Amino acid sequence: MKIKSLIASALLAGVCVPAVHAALPDSVYMFSYARADGSGLRLVWSADSCNWNDINDAEVFLSSDFGPWGGKEFSKRMYSPKLTQSAYDGLWHCTWFVSPSDSTVAHTQSDDLLLWSPQTYHASAAEMPANFTPTPKPVNAAVFKIGNSIQKGYVQKVPYQLIVRLNRYADHRRYRKGLNAETMAQDSYKYASLKPFKAGLKVFPDSAKGISDKLIGIFFEDINYGADGGLYAELVQNRDFEYNQADRKNWTHSYAWTVSDGSDGVLEIDTVMPLHANNRHYAVLRGNAVKNNGYDGIPVKKGAKYRFSLYGRAPEGNVQLEVSLVGGNGLVVASEKIKVSSKNWKKVTATLMPSADADSAELFITPAAGRTLHVDMVSLFPHATFKGRENGLRADLAEILAGLKPKFVRFPGGCVAHGNGVDNIYDWKGSIGELYERKPLSNLWGYHQTRGLGYHEYFLFCEDLGAEPLPVLAAGVPCQNSSVPSAHSHNLVTTNGQQCGVPMEQMPQYIQDVLDLIEYANGDARTSRWGRVRAKAGHPEPFNMKYIGIGNEDLISPAFVERFTMICNAVSEKYPDIKIVGTSGPFYEGSDYTYGWQLADSMHIPLVDEHYYVAPGWMVNNQDFYDNYDRDKPHVYLGEYAAHLPGRQSNVETALTEALYLLSVERNADVVEMTSYAPLLAKEGHTQWRPDLIYFNNTKVKPTVDYYVQKLFGNNSGEVYIASKLSAGNLPATAMKRQGASVVFNKETDTYIVKIANLLPVATSLALDLGNIPVNLSEAEVTVLSGNPSDTGVSPQTKVVGIADGNVELLPYSFTVIRLKKLY
Repeated sequence: MKIKSLIASALLAGVCVPAVHAALPDSVYMFSYARADGSGLRLVWSADSCNWNDINDAEVFLSSDFGPWGGKEFSKRMYSPKLTQSAYDGLWHCTWFVSPSDSTVAHTQSDDLLLWSPQTYHASAAEMPANFTPTPKPVNAAVFKIGNSIQKGYVQKVPYQLIVRLNRYADHRRYRKGLNAETMAQDSYKYASLKPFKAGLKVFPDSAKGISDKLIGIFFEDINYGADGGLYAELVQNRDFEYNQADRKNWTHSYAWTVSDGSDGVLEIDTVMPLHANNRHYAVLRGNAVKNNGYDGIPVKKGAKYRFSLYGRAPEGNVQLEVSLVGGNGLVVASEKIKVSSKNWKKVTATLMPSADADSAELFITPAAGRTLHVDMVSLFPHATFKGRENGLRADLAEILAGLKPKFVRFPGGCVAHGNGVDNIYDWKGSIGELYERKPLSNLWGYHQTRGLGYHEYFLFCEDLGAEPLPVLAAGVPCQNSSVPSAHSHNLVTTNGQQCGVPMEQMPQYIQDVLDLIEYANGDARTSRWGRVRAKAGHPEPFNMKYIGIGNEDLISPAFVERFTMICNAVSEKYPDIKIVGTSGPFYEGSDYTYGWQLADSMHIPLVDEHYYVAPGWMVNNQDFYDNYDRDKPHVYLGEYAAHLPGRQSNVETALTEALYLLSVERNADVVEMTSYAPLLAKEGHTQWRPDLIYFNNTKVKPTVDYYVQKLFGNNSGEVYIASKLSAGNLPATAMKRQGASVVFNKETDTYIVKIANLLPVATSLALDLGNIPVNLSEAEVTVLSGNPSDTGVSPQTKVVGIADGNVELLPYSFTVIRLKKLY
């Protein structure tokens, strides 16, 4: 016993001691450490402290969530982690520093070293609660050579069965990771011997079940210039002179404006007696002409009408000015003269009708020489907006969104909604009212939000689309990836991540703002204050909002849980018919996912917003993801998802993979109520995220193949799901996973709709057995989307054919939709 005790003491001290005999069969030594790059907690084990064995193939068991994504020393970094096990209850605790130069410490705990609790962050170890630093089992600091590197960490004795369990888990993860990494680029050898084959789809009419009629929607976020310069039809950039360095480094209040007299002078900006307190800056013109180049130029069409307006003030009396559009060749394509005669702010307007097309025109404002003019809220809008609305949307972009036939619209964003820091949380009240009254916001994605496209316009867009509005509000905390000082900041913890949230003394007003939004959307215009505000904006009838989202991809921290609970309880108490949508983090697993679901279940939240961006192989190999969800628990809103290939390309492979996965979602549409691909829009040259559903520039809209998959599902939805089974003889199971089918019935059109995905490189002759379903097989409407996996310019083709024999040819790499009218 004395020899064993000495050896154990040496091992715990980190000393390599040659084994006198084999280690005790029930215990080994585990060394925990993090590499110098701060990438996360790693574990190795040894029987003798001389020969160390990796667990989890040297992958990390725990990563830091603290700080924003990026290059800062505290961006998701872990330094000097200490892993201990409580002597009281056996829970594992891990603490670490989030920065090598700061005392801020993080903490999380786990009962199995696999699922960890949401992380908490503290300005110093002394500020951590006592239960975060329990009396540990023996653990010692140690230094060992792991591989080719010397690592500092902690060593402790653990049961060997723990290592066995961790290794089994690691093996499973490694296997699944390999499956998920599979791509169609491997098909040439993986399916080299596969020949065209026959398959069957048998439908079981007696197994019909009701499913969600709101399965396919859209999620709009002002990312990639999706709003200003994109969907919002305003053609003048920085119309309010409120651009600033908070939007982007080196941006000034005169950004996008140029003094056009050849002097290259700086546009004069003033703030004395502004148009409105929310728009304090305006331009001062002293007889000098100025021009605005819009968003990469101003596109105008010959013969089209454009509504020009500005708010002007003439301190010295009447000022004549000329407003003109000048093409890239210097040709004036439109010009009008207007007058500013008031010494107080007043709106003046003109209609411009170009005599020629110009893709990149500039707007010139030329006042009479020697006269002083104050100018603000300079605007140029096409008359031909979506549905002809004055403060409307770019028609071609809105039309292509309408083509999806979305059943709901989530807005105003994900990260944008809860903002970069507490002071940047999207306040809906600042986005309504007269345009000059609205409060501009810096965009978390690195540019400016005029919020001309505000909450009222979002509601109108939903109405124009026939879609349910789903506004998402912050749960009293900003984005967990925030990194910006605020009025409440004083250390690394409060300037990063959730910044402890809206101060508790301000939460009653914050909650009232949430309740006021519901009143704005649904309140009676005669009896409700916010209903009257909506009516004043031109919409006396309620918008009949049924859903509200609280939170987005949040860390399920104590700050979040406390505020989320307060908000949801208040909404449920006053508006019990409103369906609250909770949140479960940015991944399909992990602490935020697990604890977010637990919180929603405990509070009886109707829906939980899931997000995951995954490899195509994940979607192929996880078609059973929702099969075992408890139908009595909260339902699912799959709010953000997409298939991501290396390089983030949108092509036939990503589109077909998403189609295959959506077939499994449709099968589970009794628990998955809503889905929306993300992100939605991206302007070429201004893209922060890829892939996106629709790309565009000033004159062209470029839908991706993924868009057409969304359109095929949105235009071929149903309210009844009918079970079916695909069979293909001796086809290997791995190949069978590359095919899927779904059958639904649309009550409005009396149509049975069969959707089939074939992700294999060979054709399939499919025998369709509909049982006793009465349909017209002689006039089947068949739509096929197909191409090579790397193709990007593919769109679906539709034709009416007879399939009286029940046989349908499925092309290689294809998605087929068959519409069959019901017979009576």
